Amino acid sequence: MIKQVCTRCVMDNTSDKTINFQNDGTCNYCNYSLMRKDDFYFPNEKGNNKLNEMIRLLKKDGVGKEYDCMMGISGGLDSSYLAYLGAKEWGLRILAVHIDDGFDTLIAKKNITNICNKYNIKLIDESPNSEEYFDLIKSFIKSGVPGIAIPQDNVLQAYLNFYAKKYNIKYFLSGANFSLESILERGDEPPAADGRHLKAIQKQFGEVKLKSLQTISLFERYISQKFISKIVTIKPLDFIEYNRENAINELKENADFNYYGGKHYESVYTKFVQAYYLPKKFNKDKRKSHYSSLIITNQMTREEALIKLKEPLYDEATMESEINFILNKIKMDKKEFMEIMKKPGHFHTEYKTSKLNNFKKQATKFRKILGE
Repeated sequence: MIKQVCTRCVMDNTSDKTINFQNDGTCNYCNYSLMRKDDFYFPNEKGNNKLNEMIRLLKKDGVGKEYDCMMGISGGLDSSYLAYLGAKEWGLRILAVHIDDGFDTLIAKKNITNICNKYNIKLIDESPNSEEYFDLIKSFIKSGVPGIAIPQDNVLQAYLNFYAKKYNIKYFLSGANFSLESILERGDEPPAADGRHLKAIQKQFGEVKLKSLQTISLFERYISQKFISKIVTIKPLDFIEYNRENAINELKENADFNYYGGKHYESVYTKFVQAYYLPKKFNKDKRKSHYSSLIITNQMTREEALIKLKEPLYDEATMESEINFILNKIKMDKKEFMEIMKKPGHFHTEYKTSKLNNFKKQATKFRKILGE
């Protein structure tokens, strides 16, 4: 296959069979992103109106309650900036939930503490059952699928769901955003909330039964939350001009924030997944989609992105140390891990998954029942 790189962004065909190119050399990713931009990203007066309406709704709903809203916080840029804006600029009473899964960097921990303490954000720091959680992580690595970070996301969603119900919180603020994430390389990964897929992989490769680990199912995530608990997810970073460098500098100045070197590198495990596992096993370099998103929102030029892609993904000595740290946590032998890395990757569809379309049909039925 002859390598082809998009003439507008830096997405290419080296690891993605779904990419296609127009006659001008631009790809389906950036064209689709640009088509959606005005409908999903509002760095303008329209966004300001949406933001003010959101603040009004949250404060109105919070009357008589302990909190106006809740969010997950990782110590990374998106969630840190959202927490900072929500508490300092918008005056919201936020319940922040952090999952300390044993892979946090010290920088991330300090970022969370600094922001929550300075702006009076209530923080719940949860640690999942380590024996079950680390064995689940090991099972996903053994399975050879690309989405080995699915357990992280599933557990976080489960705890957010739990605390939303406990404190009767209707609104969940998400740090997901168009500005830095408008382009995501397609894959066969199922939704992180697919509990059936989680249990199928654990059953085949795991050594420990999942008894007390908080997990979530597609029904809970897409049906129960929406139609029974009626939790509303909002993405406030889409209502402002969200500029990566400006946000980092603002957080440094106002919340003693430290940047950790790469998107989602606040977690040692996520850094390992993105910088080592995916590139070596699936030839996927997540930086391409990250930089392409920045190109779409005029925060980076294509030329700058191409230069940065020539930089090493990681420092060899540091990555070696981090891999050993992870393997020690999940109790996996280094030799076994290296053998897994040499073998071809597997598709998620080789293991049981729930059919998301079935849940979309159920959602439609619920809307009709509820008259929505």
